[in-house]
Amino acid sequence: MNYKEKLNKFLKKDSDLQKIIVIYGPTASWKTGLSIEVAKEINSEIISTDSRQIFNYLNIWTWKITEDEKEWILHYMIDIIEPNQEYSVWEFKKTAEVNIDKIYSKWKVPILCWGTGLYIDSLIYDFNIPKIPADEKLRRKLEDDAEEYWNKYVWNKLNEIDPKYAAELHYNNIRYVIRAIEVKMLTWKSKMDFREEKKLKYDVLFLTPYEWDREYLYKRIDKRVGMMFDDGLVNEVKNLLKTYNKEDFWMKTIWYKEVIDYLENINNIDDKEVVWVKWKKLSLWEKVKLGLNLNLGETLELVQKNNRNYAKTQLTWFRKYEN
Repeated sequence: MNYKEKLNKFLKKDSDLQKIIVIYGPTASWKTGLSIEVAKEINSEIISTDSRQIFNYLNIWTWKITEDEKEWILHYMIDIIEPNQEYSVWEFKKTAEVNIDKIYSKWKVPILCWGTGLYIDSLIYDFNIPKIPADEKLRRKLEDDAEEYWNKYVWNKLNEIDPKYAAELHYNNIRYVIRAIEVKMLTWKSKMDFREEKKLKYDVLFLTPYEWDREYLYKRIDKRVGMMFDDGLVNEVKNLLKTYNKEDFWMKTIWYKEVIDYLENINNIDDKEVVWVKWKKLSLWEKVKLGLNLNLGETLELVQKNNRNYAKTQLTWFRKYEN
């Protein structure tokens, strides 16, 4: 059954709950294109459930939808805060729910799209989000550890104290890793303990353009990352660094961190690197582990690799929607 048949069947179905459409899938799976098609088909509007498209100026990195691509369809939760601002899941949920109600008031069925599973779940399921204040001292310590020892070092700390929740997070999703450690350390409870049994608040139609062909997905990811570099990702990072600090949490997340490291090291070739490269051909990951400088091609390769790993985490989260 194609998506139009599923859509028509869903819209005609009687339900006691308000209807909502969720378009999900891993990065580079053509969610944007499907969301536009569905919105045009039913004359509706789209709410972004992407934890990075909420930031101004992070355009190439987030593959943010352009005005032309929107085709005059209203989009919400895009470009709403500055890159140096914090924005919790609870804040996202509160604002997004206002927009959902706004769309319902127009007698339209809201469409949720893009790939942050936690943001989608916060809207469609009934579960508590812990309102626990930040421990700034602990947070700064963990951020410093991520900066000095790489993100996986901090993820390993979470894995030691909360392995089940750690399994849901990619180590490059460092903001959520740090928050999970913070909650565990302050309450001695996992973030999972704050979830009630998940119960859908809406009559939900789950749609995905992804056909569970992982090899094809990885090829698309590699191609897309290449296009991001061609479109000026490095210059976008340079321009952001003129205004914002690299210590801001978004700079430490997947893709930007790798480019920042490249920009910082481009004119700082270490003697250690010269020696190792002369006597031994190192793999990409050996260089990363040793803290050696990467050239632009190797930085591209590392971003592609981390993208593919991120997609694996997304696929694990989204498999539940298949039911």
